[in-house]
Amino acid sequence: MRALARLVATSAVLGCGAAAAADATFTVKILTPETALKAARAALERCRASGYQATVAVTDRMGIVQVLLRDRFAGPHTVEMAGAKAYTAASFRTNTTELAEATQPGRPQSGIRNRPGVAAVGGGMTIEAGGVLLGAIGVSGAPGGKEDDACAAAGIAAIRDELELQ
Repeated sequence: MRALARLVATSAVLGCGAAAAADATFTVKILTPETALKAARAALERCRASGYQATVAVTDRMGIVQVLLRDRFAGPHTVEMAGAKAYTAASFRTNTTELAEATQPGRPQSGIRNRPGVAAVGGGMTIEAGGVLLGAIGVSGAPGGKEDDACAAAGIAAIRDELELQ
């Protein structure tokens, strides 16, 4: 009887270990470089059609740049700014236009603006499908955040159908 009790107890412990191991990892989806490039190209084309010379950055879900496209005459500051906008959107999982409002001086989240690499200005948008963050896109070079947002939205629209199939 004791041997049977030990066997049951040992099986229970080993079974719990297997269950815990199964929960120790999870699967995530990220954009392929091809999809990120397609979004960046569409955003850049939208900016060009509007008469803006811009830079577009697309990051993975962790905020690491996958694609960076700078138009011929986009200002040198736009490279860093586009990447910072995409990083910020991915990192805080919110569009930077919304973050700009939420982090105004005197607001509870205002300290976010002091974090290195954060760009709390319009032009950074999350890329999501099925409620899951896949990455972010940042645009810099249009005459304001609203215009940068429009270019970023065009980039997301260009890949929307592909993302919804996942």
